[in-house]
Amino acid sequence: MATTKTKKRLNVSFEGSMQAEEQENKQKKSKSKGKASEFFAIATIPLVLVLGNSMLIPILPQMVTQLGITKSQSSFIITLFSLTAAIFIPIAGYLSDRFNRKAVIIPSLILYGAAGILAGFGAVWGSYTVIIISRALQGLGAAGTAPIAMALVGDMYQGATESKALGLTEASNGTGKVISPIIGALLALIVWYAAFFAFPIFCLISFIAVVWLIKEPKKQTQPQKLKQYVSAIGKILKEKGHWLIPSFFAGSLALFTLFGVLFYLSNILEDPPYNITGVMKGLVLAIPLLGMVTVSYITGSAIKKNGILMRWLMNIGLILMTLSLALTIFWFKNIYLFIGLLTISSIGTGLLLPCLNTMITGSIEKAERGMITSLYSSLRFLGVALGPPLFGWLMDVSHAAIFISVSALSFITLGLVFFTIKPDAKVS
Repeated sequence: MATTKTKKRLNVSFEGSMQAEEQENKQKKSKSKGKASEFFAIATIPLVLVLGNSMLIPILPQMVTQLGITKSQSSFIITLFSLTAAIFIPIAGYLSDRFNRKAVIIPSLILYGAAGILAGFGAVWGSYTVIIISRALQGLGAAGTAPIAMALVGDMYQGATESKALGLTEASNGTGKVISPIIGALLALIVWYAAFFAFPIFCLISFIAVVWLIKEPKKQTQPQKLKQYVSAIGKILKEKGHWLIPSFFAGSLALFTLFGVLFYLSNILEDPPYNITGVMKGLVLAIPLLGMVTVSYITGSAIKKNGILMRWLMNIGLILMTLSLALTIFWFKNIYLFIGLLTISSIGTGLLLPCLNTMITGSIEKAERGMITSLYSSLRFLGVALGPPLFGWLMDVSHAAIFISVSALSFITLGLVFFTIKPDAKVS
């Protein structure tokens, strides 16, 4: 009798463990597949974010004329947005770990769009001050968008699907960079400040997609207290800082160069010997970005969790950036050759960024992922913030000064990445 009861208990226990294992396998399977609708919704978040800067770059020279401001003041319209985002991204990251990702993304999209309307009215009133304040508010909204989306991808997917989704977010980011100068130039044909009023439309699309199409996984653990959380982050940086910090620097440099070059091009294309204006100028600005977008998507799909391949691609990408930027010191008067070299540099960026995204996201536990990816995104935004004003300052020195500086920085970063970032054969 006792033996029969024992067998029943063992059977119940075995069935329970089998059910638990089956449930766990189902969760893993769902995390490894991903739906097209989810990919679309996630992709709208970085797309909205990048429009915040890239769509305004073609109209910066018009702002100088219409608002009666200097070239340096026009660069602050880009810089203040990015600087505010850089400051608040870590806070948004902590809040997303403390509560959940959508609870941060959704209010951020609302603030982003509303501040765009305010900036538009500031332009109508001819008030540079209102525009600058609005741009700071937009930066605050931006802090809770794409950086948190990277952590959300890590929560929702695993394995090759995670790499593909991260590659898609980088490609979406790049797609925004490609189409936004063209959109900005087209909208300027209506009125120069029309781009500001376009922000809430894009935000609304992303808002609807995030609310209805993304089902965020439930948290498996209780959120940590702030002191424990900061301590955990410190421990991660102590253990992995030898490669995390160079990774942060490399991502920041890539976007510093990208947005600095875009600002530079926007200001010189309308002058001799190029004489390119209007929508054609937006199309020229989009060419290097198209190279980056295409390569980003291919790279994100191809690398999966292959650490050896990631290391090769990161170093090749930085070599391309260093050589192409160095050659522009001498070959810049021929517009075709000049844009071709900048496109090669952007292709290098497209090889670098998806690898960094996958390594950083995949190496951190879910509980601290929001903060680490936010620190990374914060430094990327800092690169975007510093690009336009520093390139503007170097423009007053010489063309050679600009490209000597960025090619030297790329070479230094290549050395850092080569000697410090050595991922395992299979990144976890």
